[in-house]
Amino acid sequence: MMMSDTKTDWPSSLDDSELDELDAYLRGHAQENEGHLLLDGVHGLLSALAVGPTRVLPEEWLPEVLHEPFADETEGNRVLALLAKLNDSISAELDVDAYEPILGEVDSEAGPALSAAGWCEGFSRGIDLRASLWEKRLADDPPLMEMLGPVMALAVDEGILSAEAEFEKLNDEEYDDCLAQLPAVLAAVNHYWYEHPATEAELDALNRANEARTEQQPPPRQRSGHWVH
Repeated sequence: MMMSDTKTDWPSSLDDSELDELDAYLRGHAQENEGHLLLDGVHGLLSALAVGPTRVLPEEWLPEVLHEPFADETEGNRVLALLAKLNDSISAELDVDAYEPILGEVDSEAGPALSAAGWCEGFSRGIDLRASLWEKRLADDPPLMEMLGPVMALAVDEGILSAEAEFEKLNDEEYDDCLAQLPAVLAAVNHYWYEHPATEAELDALNRANEARTEQQPPPRQRSGHWVH
């Protein structure tokens, strides 16, 4: 799950220098007290959209990632190209069973440790962009909720989601096990929506919800560290 020095086999994937470039841009324009997503969060957001029930256009998700005008046209075109390439890479990786989440790395008493906080934050925002579809299916279809179990456990553990019942923090082994399951979770959810697409009634409800939707600022998220892949 650590970042590899070898270039991936599909042309749509970002290489390490491109990931570093995008990471630097996002860090340079992020305000933690505004809950802005870093690279791991953007990857989580785009991952949720890639495996979700309906297509989400860039004009819908870009406001979750970019929060100010570009300094110049060249910078803007470059950043947008990197984001598009990152977005494309997720579907490519899922197609060949090679998906790996981009995760945060934080300092712990035992040294650097992987953190799913940013990725889970982004994933939850991706679900929010199609909230009515996800919420109805999660309520009506327990197997989908079960599929997402490792993601839910990590999100609750990191304080991204609140648990209805008392939740005991994951130990290191349980946390790592949930991280290891993320590629399989996304593959399963991707297959679920392919086999059980949104119904016409669900899409009508989504359209009504989108029409009534008002923009809300996400809650602040305090985090730091580096990303690894």
